[in-house]
Amino acid sequence: MTKQEASPNTEEQDINQKEPITAIATPVGEGGIAVIRVSGKNAIAKVNEAFRGKDLTKQNSHTVHFGNIVNKNDNVVDEVLVTLFHSPKSYTGEETVEISCHGGVLVTQAVLEVMLELGIRSAEPGEFTQRAFLNGKMELSQAEAVADLIHAKSQKAMDAAHQQLEGQLGEHIKQFRQQIIDATAMVELELDFVEEDVEFADKEELERLLKELDEEIDNLLATYETGRLVKHGVRTVFIGLPNAGKSTLLNTLVGKERAIVTDIAGTTRDTIDVDWSYDGLRFKLTDTAGLRDTEDVIEAEGVKRSQEAFEKADLAVYLKDLSKELTQEEREDIAQFQKSAGDTPFVLIGTKNDIALDIEDERMDYDLKISALEGGKIDDLKKLMKQRALENKEYDSSSLLVTSSRHRDALQNAQENVRSALQALDQGMTGDFLSIDLRSALKDLGTITGEITTEDILDSIFSRFCIGK
Repeated sequence: MTKQEASPNTEEQDINQKEPITAIATPVGEGGIAVIRVSGKNAIAKVNEAFRGKDLTKQNSHTVHFGNIVNKNDNVVDEVLVTLFHSPKSYTGEETVEISCHGGVLVTQAVLEVMLELGIRSAEPGEFTQRAFLNGKMELSQAEAVADLIHAKSQKAMDAAHQQLEGQLGEHIKQFRQQIIDATAMVELELDFVEEDVEFADKEELERLLKELDEEIDNLLATYETGRLVKHGVRTVFIGLPNAGKSTLLNTLVGKERAIVTDIAGTTRDTIDVDWSYDGLRFKLTDTAGLRDTEDVIEAEGVKRSQEAFEKADLAVYLKDLSKELTQEEREDIAQFQKSAGDTPFVLIGTKNDIALDIEDERMDYDLKISALEGGKIDDLKKLMKQRALENKEYDSSSLLVTSSRHRDALQNAQENVRSALQALDQGMTGDFLSIDLRSALKDLGTITGEITTEDILDSIFSRFCIGK
């Protein structure tokens, strides 16, 4: 008899199966099929109480069964397909049942109500994945990648989440931890024989190992800025004087009338945010109120918010209306914005090129001149925006990216402790000081993969999951 054909109990391992939980695992709405998930101790037997068909408790793992779900009055709620997963061969590691019913809002909720009537508790956000982590089905960074994959809004964000879900980050962290464990062993072995004045630690080898580790962590940290843009999107702000074509450009890029466009200066009085993707990269476009002095209280607030959006931007795009003469005041404004941008990429775009004034000696170095209304040079602008957004940021879809600020902080803390150990080694300090730094670095890295966890960390991570995952 093979493992898959074995009776349900033969596959049981020492997994801590908690009380059964249930939730709708698919988006609520009208569709062909919806899935209700149940996981926990005696989950199959519980569902079997409301199932009319084969006796589910006698069926093999990874099998699908047709039947009816009935309520406490034995009335049929829906025809369903029930999929069984015996422990530990399930997503959570526990006994798991997935009920596929018809995808209407009411019928899905009715099937869920039957599960709740059986005494199965409603799942908290991310509780299924949390149980998978606690039962050793995945490490913590992989669990976080599940949420990233669900919330991904661009191809590159999805690729980055897949890399993490496959365990690539976890493998790097395990290698780092092993290097620290090796270094700590060299130091602490010597401490055990301090009275015998025996040296086990090769100082040069220890220094080489720690410097190598410092460099490897540094290389991984260097990917965070790119990872942040890939995961959260490039905050792109369009700024300029009223009627410079900001709203028209935003509408042209997203392909629909998202912002109101008129010839009246000051039409846009608040920032307008729109998601837009180009070549797999997500941009969070912000159309702003035209920059000018105004006595209109509402418009003045819009101008203030425009300034705030500029300060938070990952990419600033200043639009200059080529159909109007460039004044000395606007020239100074452009120079000031370019200076204020600092390290933030700044792009100067001339708009309305189809009706541009014939001015030869404007002495303004535009990155590009476009016509959003007629589509002139828009493709060139898209390429330029992506190029500038990732300027000085190496990106290779096959390379590993750090996308989480939690992971970045843990890596930075670990690096600080490694560098502190290097400094202690250079100053000839005793091994007990080195050991403290190395053990702290080990703890920092352990928080990424879950070797070291606290309730606060877990609550923070899984609270952003949707219910049912």
